Amino acid sequence: MPRSLSRSVSPRPRSPSLSPPRPDSRSSRGRSLTPDDIPAYKRKRSPSPNPRDRPASPPTRRRRSQSPYRNSNRAEIDRPNVKDIDPNRRRARENALLEKQINMALADDGDADGTVATTKKSADEIARAEFAKLLGSRSGGAYIPPAKLRAMQAEAAKDKTSAEYQRISWDALKKSINGLINKVNISNIKHIVPELFGENLIRGRGLFARSVMRAQASSLPFTPVFAALVAIINTKLPQVGELVLIRLISQFRRAYKRNDKTVCHATSTFIAHLCNQYVAHEIVALQILLLCLDRPTDDSIEVAVGFMREVGQFLSENSPKANNTVFERFRAVLHEGQISKRCQYMIEVLFQVRKDKYKDNPAVPEGLDLVEEEEQITHRVTLDDELQVQESLNLFKADPNFVQNEERYNAIKREILGDSDDESGTESGSEYSESEDDEDEDVAPEKAGIQDMTETNLINLRRTIYLTIMNSLNFEEAVHKLMKVNIPEGREIELCNMVIECCSQERTYSNFYGLIGERFCKLHRIWTDAFQEAFQKYYDTIHRYETNKLRNIGRFFGHLLASDGISWAVLHVVHMNEEETTSSSRIFVKIVLQEMVEEMGINRVAERFRIPDLKPAFAGMFPMDNPKNARFSINYFTSIGMGKVTEDMREYLQNAPKLLAAQQAALAAAESSDSDTDSSSDISSSSDSDSDTDSDASSYSRRSRRRRYSSDSRSPPPQRRRYSSDSRSPSPPPRRRQYSDEPRSPSPPPRRRRYSDDSRSPSPPPRRRYSGDSRSPSPPPRRRYADDSRSPSPPPHRRRYSDDSRSPSPPPRRRRYSDNSRSPSPPPRRR
Repeated sequence: MPRSLSRSVSPRPRSPSLSPPRPDSRSSRGRSLTPDDIPAYKRKRSPSPNPRDRPASPPTRRRRSQSPYRNSNRAEIDRPNVKDIDPNRRRARENALLEKQINMALADDGDADGTVATTKKSADEIARAEFAKLLGSRSGGAYIPPAKLRAMQAEAAKDKTSAEYQRISWDALKKSINGLINKVNISNIKHIVPELFGENLIRGRGLFARSVMRAQASSLPFTPVFAALVAIINTKLPQVGELVLIRLISQFRRAYKRNDKTVCHATSTFIAHLCNQYVAHEIVALQILLLCLDRPTDDSIEVAVGFMREVGQFLSENSPKANNTVFERFRAVLHEGQISKRCQYMIEVLFQVRKDKYKDNPAVPEGLDLVEEEEQITHRVTLDDELQVQESLNLFKADPNFVQNEERYNAIKREILGDSDDESGTESGSEYSESEDDEDEDVAPEKAGIQDMTETNLINLRRTIYLTIMNSLNFEEAVHKLMKVNIPEGREIELCNMVIECCSQERTYSNFYGLIGERFCKLHRIWTDAFQEAFQKYYDTIHRYETNKLRNIGRFFGHLLASDGISWAVLHVVHMNEEETTSSSRIFVKIVLQEMVEEMGINRVAERFRIPDLKPAFAGMFPMDNPKNARFSINYFTSIGMGKVTEDMREYLQNAPKLLAAQQAALAAAESSDSDTDSSSDISSSSDSDSDTDSDASSYSRRSRRRRYSSDSRSPPPQRRRYSSDSRSPSPPPRRRQYSDEPRSPSPPPRRRRYSDDSRSPSPPPRRRYSGDSRSPSPPPRRRYADDSRSPSPPPHRRRYSDDSRSPSPPPRRRRYSDNSRSPSPPPRRR
């Protein structure tokens, strides 16, 4: 092939698109194109005019098989095949991988021939390099598997004077101190202290101070525990307690200058308890109080009041004059009135706490008085001193005398804890633990024997709740304050009772209390259950309250029901009948329902009462098992303007006679077979007996509730009688009969009957009518029954019928009512 043709074709592969893979420059250098290669490059590099009409390119394998360098030398290293859309980037990646493969092949050949020397590092050097990298990073570096880390530590531990080993021990010391401080509390402090003394607190005093300050700031209620811990360590290692105090005072000064109330409050609380433990002198407490009260603001007053509540008992015992001066300053600030109402209330509460002798804020809580008085070391550090916080103690620094200092601390540890570290809590060398054990042995029996029968705590709780409610401007503030009251578990009902009692004491009902109850009910299920329990209690005892209190309590519960604060199922305690209600309970239910109607409307209330899931709870309010109770409930709800809720009961009364007649016929047919056996004991020889449909098969033995019959009139007609359902003994006249609850004799011949609403006597012959409450077939047609008397009834043409009586009533001039009489009426008189 001529060279001119070669020059004209060679620049074409530089195009960035559609170029075939090219071999490395080293393999293709010095080779010219052949005639067979030229058509391939032309076919590949000549694009069609229209890309859509371009024919499909030949397969990739066919194209690669034409390149001579793929098959020319199979002994060479195969070029890596990288898949990439961008050809330039693909070519660069292929070249890089190919170069790497060549280098690896050359290294293997050199090792095999002995021409290339290995430069592997020893395992010790690698471990040291990794550990040096770990020490150089402040955050601990990347994750190291535990096995590898243990190997590195074991390698570093061979030389205890090395910086690597000191760094390992420093990290272990920091983790141990943090863990012990985070889990300390009143019950385990005597076990934590020996473990802390087991660590090198002289070297790690900066770590201890930082950890205890952080833990106290994040959990203020445990401040007395941390102060007791510092006090115990201060007795053996005073430099540690002094460093903690210095850092606290420095932090308080910086926070006070920055107006950081949160940090000021946390730091001052810690300083107060260090004063209570006699680690800090009382002069620093007085300086803090004077600093806050010099130019009083809301924040400074709040910090001063909180600080005074913690340190007040200590100052009143050790510096009474200075304590009085501080309270005089508080009183002056209160009288000036330049602070907010909230801070004024705080000062008033502080005076009340002082009056109560700090019974809720003792200087040293029970169980934390662990340091003997002769062992206490007090540091006189003030706010004006130049403080050295020694921040460098928080950072790791290699110690050239590390081994000697560790041996010295081990000697101090043995002196503090004794020879056996494991039994440090019981050794004689631990004086604070011995004194604590002695105190526990003396105090434990006294705790078990004390039992407060005066309910002082309950009275104080009620007083707190009452004052909180009375001092609140609106219900949201009241709920917010009441949620912060420390209510013992199981005493939630006391808060509900106090809210209801406060509501009842008002002259008129205030919706303020209803909104408090509603908010509590919607906050947590505990309060819902408590108010539902209170409803049952107050319904049972509502007769003890006068009318005004009854009205307020009723409207309170009506609001809770209308707002769905409590479930409507609590109304299951209401049984609307004459026997189980009193006038007070009926008035209470009326007020509750009227409040519900006022807030919801009668239509919504009626719909609620018809909910199928709640109907079992309303069975007592809307009885449908007894026509008498149903009629009483209908009259009650109609009289209070809620007749719409009685529609179901009215329907029941209309259908009741037919159902009762069917039941009566079935009972009469079932009992007709054995009626002769028992008729001689309870019924006379006549066959006029009547079967009482309200009795069941087992009521025969209850003779105390047998119903007896008597007439009602003073001039007895010869052929008519009435029966009384409440009499207990038969009437003396020979013509009167006594019926038991289960008469066994067959019913008299059927005749036309008339049923009154509550009677069981026959109606006159001409007409037949059914009322809602008849329960049994009528007796012989010539006799009539009365409810409450035993005298014969007047003639039939003088009879009157009422809807609520159980028998036709005689004329008013010829009738005398004797409820529950057990003797016959006097002889009739003629007029």
